[in-house]
Amino acid sequence: MTPARYFIFLAPVLSLCACMPADRPSPASAAVALPTAWRDTSSGNGTVDPAWWQAFGDPALTRLIEAALVRNTDVLTATARVEEVAADIRLARSALLPSLDAVGAAQRSRSLGTTGTTTSTALQPEIQLSWQVDMFGRLSRLTAAARQQYVASQADRDAVALSVAAQTAQAYVGLLALDAQLAVSRETVKSRAEALRLATDQAQVGYTSQFELTQAQAEYEAVSQAIPQFEQAIRAQENALRLLTGEMPGPVTRSDGALLAATPPTVPATLPADLLRRRPDIVSAEAMVAAADASLAARRAQFLPQVALSASLGQLFVNGLDYDPVTIWDVGASALAPLFAGGRLRAQVDAATAQRDQAAFAYRGAALKAFGEVETGLSGVSRFAEQIERLHNRRQILIRSVAMARDRYRGGYASYLELLDAQRNLYSTELDAIGVRQDQLDNIITLYRALGGGWSAPSPATAKAEP
Repeated sequence: MTPARYFIFLAPVLSLCACMPADRPSPASAAVALPTAWRDTSSGNGTVDPAWWQAFGDPALTRLIEAALVRNTDVLTATARVEEVAADIRLARSALLPSLDAVGAAQRSRSLGTTGTTTSTALQPEIQLSWQVDMFGRLSRLTAAARQQYVASQADRDAVALSVAAQTAQAYVGLLALDAQLAVSRETVKSRAEALRLATDQAQVGYTSQFELTQAQAEYEAVSQAIPQFEQAIRAQENALRLLTGEMPGPVTRSDGALLAATPPTVPATLPADLLRRRPDIVSAEAMVAAADASLAARRAQFLPQVALSASLGQLFVNGLDYDPVTIWDVGASALAPLFAGGRLRAQVDAATAQRDQAAFAYRGAALKAFGEVETGLSGVSRFAEQIERLHNRRQILIRSVAMARDRYRGGYASYLELLDAQRNLYSTELDAIGVRQDQLDNIITLYRALGGGWSAPSPATAKAEP
């Protein structure tokens, strides 16, 4: 074939390439500028243990989280989603391979001819082979998009598991906090009962007024009312925790509450740049951007010709299976070049471009959210520690204040209202201290989660090992 004939053959293809829309990059506003360090702490290269909950040293907490990671319905749903996307990879990959079909046709007819009535029977078994040649990479790009979606689904599953582990830990800490508040309320009821007995005795002999007696009675009833409230809250918290572990409502086995008194674990300092590969939600968003890019490339390739090869081989049996069959075959090729589609192809490219831009902005949003969560968690480490120290000091002062008010009341130097006010402040401070300790532990758990919980993106070799 002469060069001129080659040019004549390639001219339509080249003209179609010129009609293909130009590739548009991701919007510049979707870029993420990484901070060099965290605001409230020095950055380091520490690593977070994947089983970070073991740092709290509570076997009951470890058992609950391990059960939740196996039986939680959200985790199981996310795992099933991974299996679905794995099947999508095989589906996309199958389009790159030839298809082989067995076809069987049978016909029986009766017609009138010059010699009379003729009955004819024909059987035609056949094997058909077809293959769409991926000349311009459209099908391979669709397969690449499916692979990236598979990576995203794996990261989504790990993000769900990390979230469930954190929710379980926080629910467990909340349960221990309710236990501690109930214990404080019961002890307070005992002290108020003693104070009420003393106020009753002194009112009977006329040493104190009936007003002070009614104040003692009202305060006793107020604290007693809190006990069933805490008991109901504990029951609801147990049921919520059982739901997280994928079990029916019921009691929850827990430790003696030493977790609330123990020093919280220290979260290792990490570099801000490490966050992008330690958070599964960010890895998922990044994979979705890559999948959208591949889908956009496949849409652009639709402007180019699509070449298909076909072949068939069979035999024809006429008027009886005992006759010698006739071998029939067919070989062909076809090329489909889009010339006019009413703007459909260009609209599909525009839609794919918009979807890619959405994925890019979603990645930026996930990154900004991650950095914000880590900054807030790191700030809370020192802030909650300061609150705990102040509350501890206040509690010690109020314990001495209650003792002095009791001695003054018994000695007749102060009214019962002074003692009542001191007891009320101590009870409120003890409940506040438990609540702040719960918030402190919740902040540590949230920080573990914000740092990715020890999860890291799979290596390239592992990521390619899709089904």
